[in-house]
Amino acid sequence: MTTLVPPAAPEPPRSPVDLSGEADWTPFDAPALVGASLRFVSGEPTGNRYRIRYYVNPAHELRARVWFGPETEGPPGHAHGGSMAAVMDEVLGLAAWTAGYGIVVGNLNVSFRTLLPLEQVVTVESTIVSAQGRKVVVQGRIRNGDTVYVEAECLCITLPEKKE
Repeated sequence: MTTLVPPAAPEPPRSPVDLSGEADWTPFDAPALVGASLRFVSGEPTGNRYRIRYYVNPAHELRARVWFGPETEGPPGHAHGGSMAAVMDEVLGLAAWTAGYGIVVGNLNVSFRTLLPLEQVVTVESTIVSAQGRKVVVQGRIRNGDTVYVEAECLCITLPEKKE
């Protein structure tokens, strides 16, 4: 006879995480720009997966502070590569929207540089590299100080304008 074991209760949310930006960064309300489509990464601001806060720097480039919680674990004690790729997808795509381009991501190339320890706050930087026709290229990286965990380049395709 097999005894079924009920699933463990979800871990309660951890204590607040300081996602403060640099002194010259302006807080940015990303969901107000693109709506509820930011649920995958940004959807649980007090959960144990991601916690993220967006900013715009003086050059009007999108920045983010991100905490990778225990539910993003891949290698023991470190963030899963897919969790880092998801953050890059959201941040680089949102960088294009912030710059005035309504886009979808067409291609995302992610280069993993080193393991990212869980439960530390990191910075995500983004820069619009080019915009020609319907193609917008955005580059970014996840870093903490001089340590770069991920570098990525995103080819975004602008959405066609709706015809009335």
